[in-house]
Amino acid sequence: MRRMFLLLSVMSSMVVATTARAEAPSTAPAPGRTALVIHGGAGFVPKDALSEEDTRDIHATLDRALDAGNEVLTSGGAALDAVQAAIRVLEESPRFNAGKGAVFNAVGGHELDASLMEGHTRRAGAVAGVTTVRSPILLARAVMEHSPHVMMAGAGAEAFADTRPDIERVDNSWFDTDHRRRALEQAQQASAAAGGDDAPAYFGTVGAVALDREGHVAAGTSTGGMTNKRFGRVGDAPVIGAGTWADDRCGVSGTGWGEFYIRNAVAHDICARVAYRGDSLAEAADEVVNRIVPDAGGDGGAIALDREGNIAMPFNSGSMFRGWIRPDGSRGTAIHEAD
Repeated sequence: MRRMFLLLSVMSSMVVATTARAEAPSTAPAPGRTALVIHGGAGFVPKDALSEEDTRDIHATLDRALDAGNEVLTSGGAALDAVQAAIRVLEESPRFNAGKGAVFNAVGGHELDASLMEGHTRRAGAVAGVTTVRSPILLARAVMEHSPHVMMAGAGAEAFADTRPDIERVDNSWFDTDHRRRALEQAQQASAAAGGDDAPAYFGTVGAVALDREGHVAAGTSTGGMTNKRFGRVGDAPVIGAGTWADDRCGVSGTGWGEFYIRNAVAHDICARVAYRGDSLAEAADEVVNRIVPDAGGDGGAIALDREGNIAMPFNSGSMFRGWIRPDGSRGTAIHEAD
């Protein structure tokens, strides 16, 4: 009788455990759906400051970046490859502060930063202060895949680029554009008028976050930094956890006043709120970008994407170039809040 009681107890426990396992919410990603979100930087650009031609070209470039990333995703490619493809389009456009359109630093040169991260593996690569690498995001990928490191900077990063025949090198003047030169002159005039204080002047950092058919998330960011920045200054874009973050639930690329994104680990904080507090992606992104950052004295925006395909694009700077393709295939691009 005692044996029978023990047997029934064990069987009952097994049934309860099996039921509990069946009823427990799944933590695995739902494969099959893809999504992509990109940005071309946050800042304040009045609508009347953009001509109709400017506006058309910006939207067209954002669409080309979306097309490049989405082509990877719809063909079954990895989120990391989609992020790289989208960012490469934006790096090649003089419209944005990355690659060809990089801003000038205080001594009249260009120093570029980039990073990317694959969420489900936590692999990451970053470069900072490179001056002759046409595509910093490609070099960041090479650091991740062909070195034991996460971040390389300056001359060391460029020496590493010499070992990679697929990394194209250009003269630093290749990044020059007339409108970035004018922006430097205006920033230096403003700094002089303020008694020599460095005035933050940023806009146009680019980034992308993608979700692939396997349910994996990746994120990346590329930038020329701040106009009139001091030689050697590094912002948040190449700092994993500050400007870029991806894990198995969530990915983020930030754009804004980098010092505040570093101090508040903005990209990681958004995803941590999703993972540890159970916040929705929209709640987490809004709280960090629209409360934490401004309360600290900064501003900017971010794009975020979770493994369910939810997208968030908060910003507090008046404008943020952005584009998206949702899991249902709907897509769009926008610049201002009301767009």
